[in-house]
Amino acid sequence: MTALPRLSLGLPVYNGEEYLAESLDALLGQSYGDFELVISDNASSDGTEEICRQYAEKDTRIRYVRQPVNIGATPNHNYLFEVCRTELFKWVSHDDLYGRDLLLRCVEALDERPHMVVAHCGTAIIDGAGEVTQVFDYRIRTDSPYPPDRFLSLLFEPGGDDFYGVIRSDVLRRVTPMNSYHHADRTYVAELALHGPFHQVPELLYFRRDHPHRAERANPTIRSRCANLDPRRADRLRNPAVRLLGEYVLGFVTAIQRAPLSTSERRQCYRHLWTWASSRARARGERIEDRAPTATPEEALTVGALVAGQEGRIA
Repeated sequence: MTALPRLSLGLPVYNGEEYLAESLDALLGQSYGDFELVISDNASSDGTEEICRQYAEKDTRIRYVRQPVNIGATPNHNYLFEVCRTELFKWVSHDDLYGRDLLLRCVEALDERPHMVVAHCGTAIIDGAGEVTQVFDYRIRTDSPYPPDRFLSLLFEPGGDDFYGVIRSDVLRRVTPMNSYHHADRTYVAELALHGPFHQVPELLYFRRDHPHRAERANPTIRSRCANLDPRRADRLRNPAVRLLGEYVLGFVTAIQRAPLSTSERRQCYRHLWTWASSRARARGERIEDRAPTATPEEALTVGALVAGQEGRIA
């Protein structure tokens, strides 16, 4: 019987042919190789299936699954974690790029810090051509030993893509599965943070691609974004906007209720949530979470040197 790798990478994809091969090259060229890559194709109608099967034939670490129908982005994400049985887990995107040492640095960070539950690296936004347009200034206090401080910072501070970090699977199994209401990923990360601190590797190794077809830009309204996460959310009668927003707030409440907190910590988290909800309701002036990331175009030249598979590509 073949031993399980330490890490599973879960890649959900739907019609991702434009950038998929580039992302797969970056993942398969990682300096840390003890992983499996599970791809769940959400019934794509473009060349995604052909690309995935070609790569799976060349690399035995790839396991390709094609969903018979489009089940939505959220069920597809949850499916990928459900079928993995490894110690560590990481969701990866079909259109992002990854520095060669991203997995290595994250796994090393968790090995050196047994109390940490998530490890991630510095994040930059790249455009369709792979050039850096913005670098996030990570100010979120997710490394605080005090859970209410981590929760407060996640409520108000901008930036960070901790959802795409390397996560301890035993912790993922204890949190509420990903949902499909407005900003469900934020409540998901908040619940993770209430289970333990995160480590941010101080290296720019994660490059998140922004392009016109990315889900956030292709679905500009709350309803369309939620329907992309789960097609059932498109029903206006069963899922009015007020419900999609209300479930978002209740998601934080559920996170506080389920987390392993003391009575005083839980009470403090509820106070932070009330302060946040009140500030959102008033919506006067600039909110802290609306601050723009720090732009550093000079970083653009580093992507080709840091990411595997970029050598032969036209800039």
